[in-house]
Amino acid sequence: MSSVTETVTEMIQPILDQKGFYLVDLEYVKEGSSWYLRIYIDKPTGIDIEECALVNQIVSEKLDADYPDLIPNAYFLEVSSPGAERPLKTEADLQRAQGQYVHLSLYQKLAGQKVFEGTLTDLTEQELTLTYRVKTRVQTLTIPRKNIAAIRLAIEF
Repeated sequence: MSSVTETVTEMIQPILDQKGFYLVDLEYVKEGSSWYLRIYIDKPTGIDIEECALVNQIVSEKLDADYPDLIPNAYFLEVSSPGAERPLKTEADLQRAQGQYVHLSLYQKLAGQKVFEGTLTDLTEQELTLTYRVKTRVQTLTIPRKNIAAIRLAIEF
C-alpha cells in the first residue's frame, strides 16, 4: 500500500466511523495522464449520492488543510458506492455478506462446477456454506476458502 493510500485510510477512518459508514476500498491510481484518489464507502442500508458528496467535501477539506503536500500532483477525488455487485475482499466484507446472494468462482471444480451463485449461509475461518438452486432443487455446498478464486455480491434474478 502506498503512503498516500495508507495516510488517507488512517485520516478518513474516524470520519467514516462517526458517520456510520465503512471503507470498502481506496485506491490512488494514474489513468492516462490523470491521477485519481478513489474512495469506496458503504453502510448496512446502502450509501446514497448525498452521503458520497458529504464525505467528498470533508475529505477534500481535510486533505487541503492537514496534508497539503501528501499528493504532489493534481488529482481527482472520487467518493462513491462500491456498487451492487462489488467484490468481497476482506473478512469484514464476508461477514456483512452473510445471508446475501453472491457469485463465486473456484480454482478447482467442486460438485462438477467452478462457478456458483447462491446465498452465503454460513462462514467459518476455513470454509463457507452456500445455498443454491439447481433447477427446482435447493442444494447446500460447503466450500473450502482456499479454493475460492473470487467472490462478489450478485443480483438474484
